[in-house]
Amino acid sequence: MRGIEFTELNAFAAVASQGNFTRAAAHLRVSAPALSQTVRRLEERLGVRLLNRTTRSVSPTQAGARLLAKLHPVFEDLHAAVADVKTFRERPAGVVRINAARVAVFGFLAPLVGRFSRKHPDIVLDIASDDALTDIVEGRFDVGVRLGEKVDKDMVAVKLSGPLSTMVVASPDYLARHGTPKTPYELHRHRCINLRFTPNGNVYRWEFARGKKSLDVAVEGPLIVDDADILLRAVRDGVGIGYGIDEKMRRAVERGRITRILEAWSPSFPGFYLYYPSRRQTPPALRAFIDFVREQAPP
Repeated sequence: MRGIEFTELNAFAAVASQGNFTRAAAHLRVSAPALSQTVRRLEERLGVRLLNRTTRSVSPTQAGARLLAKLHPVFEDLHAAVADVKTFRERPAGVVRINAARVAVFGFLAPLVGRFSRKHPDIVLDIASDDALTDIVEGRFDVGVRLGEKVDKDMVAVKLSGPLSTMVVASPDYLARHGTPKTPYELHRHRCINLRFTPNGNVYRWEFARGKKSLDVAVEGPLIVDDADILLRAVRDGVGIGYGIDEKMRRAVERGRITRILEAWSPSFPGFYLYYPSRRQTPPALRAFIDFVREQAPP
């Protein structure tokens, strides 16, 4: 295979996996127009359209999907071969691409970065904060971080956090003015702050459980946000009652800035896990990161 053919195929695979020319161009460190021209050149050379393009998205055609499926194992073998050669270095080096839920990035990944970087100065952690359930294989990520219940069974999972529980919180001022709900059934009489999940635009229904009883509640109130920081600020300002598992929310409770309520209705559940597909060879940089997370994980 000539060098230009490899470049074209690599460009196509990046765009098809990312579903976006801009993101793929950033990943390959080229300009989006140059990348688009490279893919068009490949389509002209093969005489078949590989990508469906709209103003909002890019997706592979049937021919493109078949080509992408054939290319994935080839590129994985190439990456593994290069990584294998790097094992002759005195210390691991390379890039580890991580796709993680935003709350996990702040609460559990960020505290590890400094220690990991000091231990492995030649490894670059490329972290993408993402609340969508992104396919890490299709997105060409090395690892993902999600709640344990969201990790596919065919993935290798490594514990990142201990058990978590949801928190219902309000400011002392709000509770003084509106009273404290004793059960989730009373929330319909309160001003609640809704959280919208950006991947699908749906407003999250608050989940509760006590003993064998479980329920989810559609709350109403003066504010809908898609960011946990904005939600926390609104709770602290007395706008209404909030709900979440955000680490900053837990710290605000510990400092007495906001008050936790309905705790008896908020049982614990398995926390965040780092996960990755099993492979014949794990690149040294990825192995170093996985081993580090295992060492730091709570019992």
